[in-house]
Amino acid sequence: MHIGVVGVGRIGAFHARVLSEHPEVRRLSISDIDGARAAAVAERLGAYVESADHLLEHADGIVIATDTAGHASLIERAARPDRPVFCEKPIALELETTRSIVDRVGAAGAVVQIGFQRRFDAAYRRARAAVQDGTLGRIYIIRTAGHDAEPPHESYISTSGGIFRDLNIHDFDIIRYVTGQDIIEVYADGGVLGHAMYAKYDDVDTAVAVLRLNDGALAIMSGARHDPRGYDIRMELLGSADSIAVGMGERMPLRSLEAEGFVPVAAWSSFLDRFGDAYREELHAFVDVIAGRQPNPCPPEEALIAMRVAVACDRSLREHRPVRIAEIDA
Repeated sequence: MHIGVVGVGRIGAFHARVLSEHPEVRRLSISDIDGARAAAVAERLGAYVESADHLLEHADGIVIATDTAGHASLIERAARPDRPVFCEKPIALELETTRSIVDRVGAAGAVVQIGFQRRFDAAYRRARAAVQDGTLGRIYIIRTAGHDAEPPHESYISTSGGIFRDLNIHDFDIIRYVTGQDIIEVYADGGVLGHAMYAKYDDVDTAVAVLRLNDGALAIMSGARHDPRGYDIRMELLGSADSIAVGMGERMPLRSLEAEGFVPVAAWSSFLDRFGDAYREELHAFVDVIAGRQPNPCPPEEALIAMRVAVACDRSLREHRPVRIAEIDA
């Protein structure tokens, strides 16, 4: 099959490499607004440099990994019933644009897979299975941590959409994926505690939220743009029959002070370091979608649901009150 990758920055180049190694991908074409970058990636992978227009016309599948600003328009151009599309999250930073794209994709009968890679991480999948088979019993509390090792460059902040839409949107999605429940209410707070540049963009570098799920279970979420020990992505689930965790191990960037505690040897440093295998599984699933071997594992409606939760958290932070998801336009 012929797959085109639009955008070969850090994550796009990673996706291109994964696809170049897949035995069913006979031709890999790439496009990027930075021609030199596209040429370098193509030479390294044995791929072809093509215009975006050419890819959108001829490829059997399209991977969109550009800056977020380009996602919506590229989905509109690429999505058609006979050609699946993969797009990194989010579809857009605005709820209305996200909703519009979801509606258009549905009306066109197109298949668009959204890149929530944690759904393909082995431990998160085991957590989901433990919920589904009753191992946990009734879920009481979920805790998630989403902490970057280092804050992004200041130029990124103004286009990120804010901490809830950029960083913690993964937490909103994975809570729903693992538990099978919907988030119905949020109370969020945050502040600029370590990096003053965030205040210039009406954003925060540290955030927390309490989320109520539809059966009454509670989730406690933290988000941070700086963790001095590394990239910390964790999930804990406390149930009536068992307690489990994802992301706890020798590479967890946390130092225990117990006498028999632990100190991480080589903590996770970045999202590619932590989720490299999950990204590979995600792209392999996309190849299966193109080949017709499996249904879409993450349709665009999932991105819309997660975005509504992020918007509710933004509103809660601004207004200092609990916000029901039903208040956010469906």
